[in-house]
Amino acid sequence: MPLKKNIKRDSRAGGPTIATSVYDRLRADIIIGSLEPGHRLGTDQLRGRYDVGISPVREALNRLLAEKLVCFEDQKGFHVAGIGEEDLYDLIRMRCWAEEIALRESIAQSTPEWEESIIVAYHRLSRTPRSAQSEKFEFNPEWEVLHREFHTAFLANCGSPRLLAHCQLLADQSKRYRQLAASISYPTRTERDEHKTLMEMALSGDVEAAVEAHHAHLRMTLEIIIGSGLSLPTGKIAV
Repeated sequence: MPLKKNIKRDSRAGGPTIATSVYDRLRADIIIGSLEPGHRLGTDQLRGRYDVGISPVREALNRLLAEKLVCFEDQKGFHVAGIGEEDLYDLIRMRCWAEEIALRESIAQSTPEWEESIIVAYHRLSRTPRSAQSEKFEFNPEWEVLHREFHTAFLANCGSPRLLAHCQLLADQSKRYRQLAASISYPTRTERDEHKTLMEMALSGDVEAAVEAHHAHLRMTLEIIIGSGLSLPTGKIAV
């Protein structure tokens, strides 16, 4: 009997909870566009979609509400948050501000280990295709993981876990815009070259050049989307 209890405890501790699993899956579906802005997120619908009970669904929705990927309105319930030019401008501006501080601090405290981590992260990212298909843009989860690791390594030497967490939250909120920009610009945008420039500027120790390259990289998403003239879905839903 004690052995069975220990096995159950270890199994639960070693893997994600059901609520975390639902959160991860729902979040991914929103980010890659499987659930579009304004899509109603009824609890019964989500229970069927992810084959779970009501409690994990509610917990996932509340976590995504805090991240501003989900909205709640009286009489309407939960729905996928909209996207728009004003939100995009504000998001890019906030990322530039926060990540510039992290980048400046990281370069100021440069170590061989930090530099090596950037080189390794870039090498892995550069060898991975941006799109899951060569003919047209398709979300590539492997590239996304490596992209996150590269940008994390880029800022990780700042010495502030709280600042890094804030930068990561803003980066996560920008993912839907990045996917949209990629679908517009693929395959002409050379993100590999942009990342190479970021790496080289950071390793050079030229803070101002690194900050300039970093801001240009972040603003490219804004320029692509706004330049396309595409009407962004606001996420409004009917009564």
